[in-house]
Amino acid sequence: MKLATLNDGTRDGQLAVVSRDLKTAHLADGIASTLQKALDDWTFIAPQLDLLYQTLNSGRGHRAFDFDPANCMAPLPRSSQRAVGAAYLQQIERACKAAGQDIPADLRDAPRLQQGASDAFLGAQDEIALAYEQWGIDYEAGIAVITDDVAMGATADQAHMNIKLLMLVNDISLRNLAQAEQASGYGFVQSRPATACSPVAVTPDELGDAWRGGKIHLPVRCSLNGKLSGQPQAGADMAFNYPQLLAHLCQTRSARAGSVVSAGAIANKEVKKGFCSIVERRNQELNTDGVISTPYMLFGDTLKIEMLGEDGKSIFGAIEQTVKQADSKRSR
Repeated sequence: MKLATLNDGTRDGQLAVVSRDLKTAHLADGIASTLQKALDDWTFIAPQLDLLYQTLNSGRGHRAFDFDPANCMAPLPRSSQRAVGAAYLQQIERACKAAGQDIPADLRDAPRLQQGASDAFLGAQDEIALAYEQWGIDYEAGIAVITDDVAMGATADQAHMNIKLLMLVNDISLRNLAQAEQASGYGFVQSRPATACSPVAVTPDELGDAWRGGKIHLPVRCSLNGKLSGQPQAGADMAFNYPQLLAHLCQTRSARAGSVVSAGAIANKEVKKGFCSIVERRNQELNTDGVISTPYMLFGDTLKIEMLGEDGKSIFGAIEQTVKQADSKRSR
C-alpha cells in the first residue's frame, strides 16, 4: 500500500491512504490519525489500512479525493531516530582518490552509519531555504526504510522483517561547511539541514520483484534544472543492503518504531549512469580531468528525484524542490 501525510497545520499531519496510481487518496482518520500511531501498532493497524487501500484502488472509496503532493508533509514528518549509511562504496573510493587519500582498508568489513536530524523532515515540494549559496548546496538522492521496533542484537534476516515502508529521500548537504566539521573529528551537524522525503511511502510488496535481497532493483532519476543528471540503479553496487544496515545499527541498542534508515546517495561503478549528487560528479571530474567544472546549487535551481516502475509509472511520487534564499537573510 501507499501512505502519505497531509498537512493539516499540526506537527504530525493527518495520515492518508493513496491509490496505487497516485491519483486519489482517502483519510485514514478512522484507523490511525498519524503514521507514527500506525507504526506503533503495525500488526493491528496495517491490515485495516490495506483494506482501505484495496477499496480505494477499486474506486469504491466513498470519501476519496484527488491526491495532491503539494499538500503533503513527509510521510513521517518527524522520527525518534534517523541514521544515514554509506552503502555505495564507490562513492567513498572516488572521494578518496579525488582528495589524494588512501582508501580505508576496512571499507568493506562493516557498514558505515551516522546519526542524522530526524525532528523535522521536509515535504516533497518544500523549498530548500538556506542563507548562503557559499555553503556549497548539494543534494543526495537515496532511499530510506521506515521500521517498526527492531530488537537489540537482531540479525539481518530478523531486521528484514522489521522494514515496513520505503520512501525516496533527498539528503541535502552543505559541502563547504562539511569540510570544517569533518576536520573537527565529530559528526556532521550544520552541514546537514533537514532531509526531504517523497510524497508517499510504500510497503515492500508494492515493489514486486524489484524488492529482493533487501534492495530495490530500479533506477532513481535525478534532474537538475530540467536536465537529467543521473539515473543509477539503486540495487547495483550496493555493498550493504537495508537489513544489514539495520542489524549494524541495532548491534548494541534497539530501534523504536518509526526509525528511518537510508543507505546514502545512490552510486554505480559505471559512471555513464550519471550521479545522484553534485559532489560525486565533481570528484569524477577531478579524477578524470583534474579540474572541477560543475558548481553546487544556486538560488533558483530546481531539483527532481523520482523512481519509475517497470510500467513507467511513478512509485513514490516525485521530490520536486527549488533552492531559495531564507527569508531571514533576504530581508537584511
